[in-house]
Amino acid sequence: MRAAYSFDNDDPAAALRHDLLAEILDPFTFDQLATAGDLRGRRCLEAGAGGGSVARRLAALAGPGGHVLATDLNPRHMPKDHGYGVSRHDLTTEPVPDPPWDLIHARLVLAHLPDRERILGRLAGALAPGGVLFLEEWLSAYPGVVLAAPDAAAAELVERYHRILVERVLPANGADPTWAGRVHAAMAGAGLGDVRTEIRSRSWAGGTAGARLIAVNVSQVGAALRAAGLTDAELDRLCLLSGDPRLVIRGYFTYATMGFRR
Repeated sequence: MRAAYSFDNDDPAAALRHDLLAEILDPFTFDQLATAGDLRGRRCLEAGAGGGSVARRLAALAGPGGHVLATDLNPRHMPKDHGYGVSRHDLTTEPVPDPPWDLIHARLVLAHLPDRERILGRLAGALAPGGVLFLEEWLSAYPGVVLAAPDAAAAELVERYHRILVERVLPANGADPTWAGRVHAAMAGAGLGDVRTEIRSRSWAGGTAGARLIAVNVSQVGAALRAAGLTDAELDRLCLLSGDPRLVIRGYFTYATMGFRR
């Protein structure tokens, strides 16, 4: 039986989540895509495409002679007129569609899937010779997330919220907040060559996209946060703090890992 995904695309806050994630992550993702080789005329698969921002970039890079397919378990937030195909697809139970691919990319996807290493192996096996598997994941399981706060109580609340989210709420739904640090070895173990990882992080002040994710998380997994001990008043304050520039938190470490099929 599939574990429940923490951030369902049918949730009213899902569209905002996709917009915030694109604002946070697209610059790094696009920088890394520039190192993946010339994608003109290539076949590119964007797995777990969310709002479709990376698929749009891939369509621009592949050009009219290329082919980009964006898949998601629930593709409702992807427009269908931006130069790429859209398909509903379940990575956990269905074969990788239409192989072989010259590039397969997935961002913040496999960490949420309990059978992540097997899925990575299937993605690697769906590459054309010389093709690249490009996975991005967040390493979020670390203490000391608050760099600055309006007061000590606010700092303690944000730290407690962070611990509950990454140690209890996300793992209860099948996610592994430590997976990012194992992707490199998993790619090598799947037979990919020239595996490389770049890691990036920056601070997030209240009001920026990264800090605003706190309020989106409260909206989407608030019931689980309450069950783990946070009160309604504390959740309300977390939402206020997410927009308060006096709060500054450490952004999650984004691990961007590429491996090439020999």
